[in-house]
Amino acid sequence: MLAFAVTDGMLHFELTATYEVFTAPQLDYDVRICGNAPVRVGRFTLEPDLPLDRLAEADTVVVPSIADVHAPIDPELVDAVRTAHGTGARIVSLCTGAFVLAEAGLLDGLRATTHWAHADEMRRRFPRVEVDPDVLYVDNGQVLTSAGKAAAIDLSLHLIRSDHGTATANTAARRLVVPPHRDGGQAQFVLAPVPSGEGHPLTELFGWVSARLDQMITVEDLARQAGMSSRHLARLFKAVTGTTPLQWLHSQRIRRAQELLEMTDDSVDRIAESSGMGTATTLRRHFHRAVGVPPDTYRRTFRPVAGR
Repeated sequence: MLAFAVTDGMLHFELTATYEVFTAPQLDYDVRICGNAPVRVGRFTLEPDLPLDRLAEADTVVVPSIADVHAPIDPELVDAVRTAHGTGARIVSLCTGAFVLAEAGLLDGLRATTHWAHADEMRRRFPRVEVDPDVLYVDNGQVLTSAGKAAAIDLSLHLIRSDHGTATANTAARRLVVPPHRDGGQAQFVLAPVPSGEGHPLTELFGWVSARLDQMITVEDLARQAGMSSRHLARLFKAVTGTTPLQWLHSQRIRRAQELLEMTDDSVDRIAESSGMGTATTLRRHFHRAVGVPPDTYRRTFRPVAGR
């Protein structure tokens, strides 16, 4: 069961948006809303499916954002989330929902994020939490936190990717018409102005790279294709993706390898060639470092899901 833990004073966007993500037809989550009474969510009244104490039966508990971080947090909600964590549930906060997790003591000694506008308040109230306002989400294993509204969707897709594989997460993203993956370490907001729309130089570059991942591509090739210097390309990449062109290219190769492992019966050698990794040895080394398991293990885990 994937349960949303709700109480009065929560914001509706993160709740409804992520509810839409997790109830997608291709997923098999048993999604429930848990609360002790009809609750006010934004301008709407929501009738929960189950009481808060049923959170203890959930595999994943999602805590949506709270509207007023200065108001007292519902102690019944805090206790229920703490109990669910104790029974082994994965606890996920969206935006200012991190304040609930911090109140429950689940973030003590951990790195966590919330909306950048409330980071200072979280540091002041919960000094044992390592607050990082410069990322989209933080995955600590059993406890995960996300930043603002769009980051809630990013974290939701990250969970789907962890549970069901890259192909399923990409399908969910296409249904929502959102980017299939934004790394958790990407900045919450861009300090320098970045061109947008069809004239954005990286828009065409991303598509150009995607069609040539099986080829040898250098940073100089990327800069030449984008029509700018390598130094300017690096600055733009940092602003848009939060990483360097080379690191981004490497992550795209890993992502392609994941998709091929899920969707095809190609050998690891063939997938190494198709993803631009060259040899199976190189792919295995980089794949294990990036994903945490070898390619063969990843395929055994996610190939049956992708083939349903």
